[in-house]
Amino acid sequence: MDIDTFRIGGEHPVRRLGFGAMHLETDPAPAREASIAVARRAVELGVTLIDTAHLYGWGANEELLAEALHPYPDDLLIATKVGVAPPAPPLEARVDGRPELLRDQVEQGLRRLRVDRLDLLQLHRVDPDVPLADQLGALRELQVQGKIGHIGLSEVTAAELEQARRIVDVASVQNRYNILDREHEPVLEACSAAGIAFLPWRPVHPAVADPRGEIAAVATELGATAAQVSLAWLLHRAPVVLPIPGTNSLAHLAENVAAASVRLDEDQLRRLDEVAPPLS
Repeated sequence: MDIDTFRIGGEHPVRRLGFGAMHLETDPAPAREASIAVARRAVELGVTLIDTAHLYGWGANEELLAEALHPYPDDLLIATKVGVAPPAPPLEARVDGRPELLRDQVEQGLRRLRVDRLDLLQLHRVDPDVPLADQLGALRELQVQGKIGHIGLSEVTAAELEQARRIVDVASVQNRYNILDREHEPVLEACSAAGIAFLPWRPVHPAVADPRGEIAAVATELGATAAQVSLAWLLHRAPVVLPIPGTNSLAHLAENVAAASVRLDEDQLRRLDEVAPPLS
């Protein structure tokens, strides 16, 4: 088995180091052209998993990716998310899992990404005011219709994941997780046991830039950056982990992608495992 790839939902083989498109600017030129260049360069560098969401610019991020990359390479998987309603004064943006909203945002995603099927569609947040069976049931219906390939979740607890798996086949979970923030360790363990892709968002904690810590020391030993060491630690953490670092910089993109080649030895892994504060 290739340790650098993972088969999402047992169907889509992707390189484990992906790309988060959230930071790509969608404003007119020259910012938009720069974002398109970054998206295209990510694919040129071998990225085969890109993460976006309806929330990112209320669809503008999806449209940008389509402009940059459509027609998509056969091996490219674009994952998107639904379930956050845009602001409608006097209401602010809010989590909204009503089936009618989920269906509408899926239809918008299909149109904006210029595809007939969303290969990986993730529920951006669980709406506490709507039964989970109704939220996932709406996505399952769309899956049966062929508009969704695989269903994922985002920012869920281990208990919510267990409940969801009784309703649908869960292909992925996207939770906040990094070397200094391991609140969702139980969720990662559940994903590892079930072979579910775990996509950590904010995979590099801002504090890793501290030059005094163990992460910086390991980076010096390897001739790497602290961010690369943090991403490499995630890739070593479990085979199901698929980090999705985001950037709007070509240089930063190249640095992130190069992290896939950073190899940590047992001593370095042990030291890095110990840098996070204990879970309360």
